[in-house]
Amino acid sequence: MCSEISDRTARCLCGSIRVTMRGPLPDVAACHCGQCRRWSGHVWAAVPVPNDRLTIRGEGHIRWYRSSETAERGFCDTCGSSMFWRAIGRGDTDVALGCIDAPTGLRLERHIWVADKGDYYDIADGLPQDAQQ
Repeated sequence: MCSEISDRTARCLCGSIRVTMRGPLPDVAACHCGQCRRWSGHVWAAVPVPNDRLTIRGEGHIRWYRSSETAERGFCDTCGSSMFWRAIGRGDTDVALGCIDAPTGLRLERHIWVADKGDYYDIADGLPQDAQQ
């Protein structure tokens, strides 16, 4: 299912990075892997946006961290907001749901990497859970 909202905006905590996303976006998954938990401080939820429908103002404030052989994560160098995840060479960038201005029009669809989830919480929302992605 895709949300019908045509344009969305997002920003980091301090506003140094501002994002515009154009067009419909898919519903999203919450990732519970160890890297995402450490990156976000808990659970990482983001929406993939094709790069040709993504405009970023303040790109000079983004610092990219290569977190694995296949992906990197972007954060604001001023306030530290975790904002982006992207697979190397994939053609889209995941934007953190917590940075998107309301109303997002998006819905959580499933949970991934639940075999790695923290032991301090339960997932009880009834959505599908994948042990791995």
